[in-house]
Amino acid sequence: MCLRASQELKDGDYVNLGIGMPTLVANYIEESLNITLQSENGMLGMGPFPLEGEEDSDLINAGKQTITSLPDTSYFSSADSFAMIRGGHIDLSILGALEVSKSGDLANWMIPGKMVKGMGGAMDLVAGVKKVIVLMDHNAKDGAPKIVESCSLPLTGKGVVNTIITNLGVFEVNKEIKILELAANVTKEEVIEKTGTEVKFPN
Repeated sequence: MCLRASQELKDGDYVNLGIGMPTLVANYIEESLNITLQSENGMLGMGPFPLEGEEDSDLINAGKQTITSLPDTSYFSSADSFAMIRGGHIDLSILGALEVSKSGDLANWMIPGKMVKGMGGAMDLVAGVKKVIVLMDHNAKDGAPKIVESCSLPLTGKGVVNTIITNLGVFEVNKEIKILELAANVTKEEVIEKTGTEVKFPN
């Protein structure tokens, strides 16, 4: 899934990778592409995750994971970082999600009644970047669909998601859910059964 998400990146893109599975996309970026990764905690130009034994505890991403720097990496304040995001200078963000609706509404920051550290930068990211890709499992641990008719959880952003990549396939979001690619060994019937809203298939 992370490899597939990396194929959405275009040469010259400035990209923010959200906490969790999206951070792993950094390990699959094609070396021939000039991709600049941005982290909300004040870093532009992140490398892949370090090898075991080569971690630097002072060098972390927004999810507090150890990362690597590059020859052209730059560091700055969180205020400058969010100025980049809010100013529309980030081309693409890849985020996880709890729910995505057919109209592109995103819920990814809290489940009511559960302890939450805070909303983080997701609300700024979905409002400020040019394209939002959600990378997530198709269903929750209890089997409930995460692609739904309308979100039941508090929203991070309304009508902000462009593409969803799950273990079942790749989906376009444009006031409806349209399948672009089925994952290997996944059937049309399985997608219909495991999705909480109508999915449009090519004719």
